[in-house]
Amino acid sequence: MEMTNLKKQKVTEEEPPKGISKLLDLLIVHILSLLPTKDAFRTCLVSPTWQHLPTLIDSFNFTCSTDREREDFSFIHNALAHSGSPKIIKFQLDLTDLNLSDFSFRPEYETLISRCFSFAVEREAENVVLWSQYSNGCTLPESLSTCSSLITLDVKHCGFNNTVISWNSRKSIKLGHLMLNDDEMVKLLSDCPALETMELYSYTGFHRLEINSLKLKTLKLKDYVRMGGNRDDLEILAPYIQHLEISGEDLECRPVDVSSVVNAKLIYSFACIKGIPSTYVEDCCRDYHQVVYTLAQDNLQKLGYATDLTIGTWFTQFRWDHCTMSCAHCSSKGCPFQN
Repeated sequence: MEMTNLKKQKVTEEEPPKGISKLLDLLIVHILSLLPTKDAFRTCLVSPTWQHLPTLIDSFNFTCSTDREREDFSFIHNALAHSGSPKIIKFQLDLTDLNLSDFSFRPEYETLISRCFSFAVEREAENVVLWSQYSNGCTLPESLSTCSSLITLDVKHCGFNNTVISWNSRKSIKLGHLMLNDDEMVKLLSDCPALETMELYSYTGFHRLEINSLKLKTLKLKDYVRMGGNRDDLEILAPYIQHLEISGEDLECRPVDVSSVVNAKLIYSFACIKGIPSTYVEDCCRDYHQVVYTLAQDNLQKLGYATDLTIGTWFTQFRWDHCTMSCAHCSSKGCPFQN
């Protein structure tokens, strides 16, 4: 009898105190929150004592794939329904791999996006990522546009459609496959007074980007798309920007006033003109590359005050003694992009 009591007493003494046990649970929940949410739920099946932990996860990362749409959608709805975390640090939903050829599935797709947005707003999410599928894009709901808890927003294939925006606490936005006109871009910037970082990729519609905010210090632009063959460049007037990154084909983005830039990164890609009738190739190639040469010089001169300048491989292809060279594709003198 005494030996039995001693064994029980020893077991009790070896068990971690309640405070330590709670601390361990918090650590496990933090680790689970860093995993894709489906993997986090599967992990918790390892131990019966972990089965309640998925309800405490404060960061969600969902990905949906073709041929598993209904299974993935059902899992997301179930995970949100059982969430007990009062506040969400990050909510990410990736729908880019979906191929919704079955149009009857469209209502379920829209319902899922609406549910996820509502969940993010209700749980005061600080960071939201929504990558929508190209042919099944979505519109940013007004509830998210006026969500005061949001600090960062990353959306792809998601339109605004005159949505009222009030992002007084937003510090970072990343917008992809976006179409805004000049007035809408002005309004977007004015509605984000606390913005510190803005990143745009595969964007179109506006031809002037004027940033006068003293807080917005980092600007990243990738793959500006001219509409309908319009050859107008995108003028950048950002006198207080300190970190500037521009990448894409040709030199569509033209810095006009970037006098405060400290760190700059220029990653361009060029291709010699092809597919033009042979009688015009030489003149067209020569004219095209003369324009490129002039624009490249202008861009580099505008960034003359930068103390840290990073340039891509395009610069190694660009020969300053271009007048003595010939194009590898069309034998035109003056082409700086021969291989």
